[in-house]
Amino acid sequence: QTCSVSNGTGAGVTANVSNANVTCSTNTFTIGGTVTGLAAGQQVTLNNNAGDPLTVTADGSFTFTTPVNFNGSYAVTVGTQPTGQTCSVSNGTGAGVTGNVSNVNITCSTITYTVGGTVSGLAGGEQVTLFNNGGGGGNTKVVTANGSYTFTTPVNYGGSYAVTVNTQPTGKTCSVSN
Repeated sequence: QTCSVSNGTGAGVTANVSNANVTCSTNTFTIGGTVTGLAAGQQVTLNNNAGDPLTVTADGSFTFTTPVNFNGSYAVTVGTQPTGQTCSVSNGTGAGVTGNVSNVNITCSTITYTVGGTVSGLAGGEQVTLFNNGGGGGNTKVVTANGSYTFTTPVNYGGSYAVTVNTQPTGKTCSVSN
């Protein structure tokens, strides 16, 4: 606690003094940190100790409105995720607070999805080359046997995919559905 004194001094005392007042209050400390990776136009809602919601709309520092009492604790969580992203918390809990906390990290990243399917009709020794979204990098897949396949480059939330056959197996024609 922090205590302060009012009317604590005087001179020429000629009677009992009863107005020297001491007022004590509990020290409080702020809880905050940094948000990174939040996409433009998105927002994330953070909670501290299952309350005190704080909506953050851009990367940068944040501080909860309600402070924590001396020797108190904090538990920062994501209350509402941004659309198409996922945010995680590090350094989000603590107890025995004796100073302002500013090292809570919120890291947001775009949700991605894999694209794949199944190849059927290939004979032994044959192969087909597939492209997703025009090929290149992890968007090219050479399939050498019947069964499932997955492109190595994922598609972002809200993105699109277009699987095509780039190189047909010798003497056969493959087509793509879905």
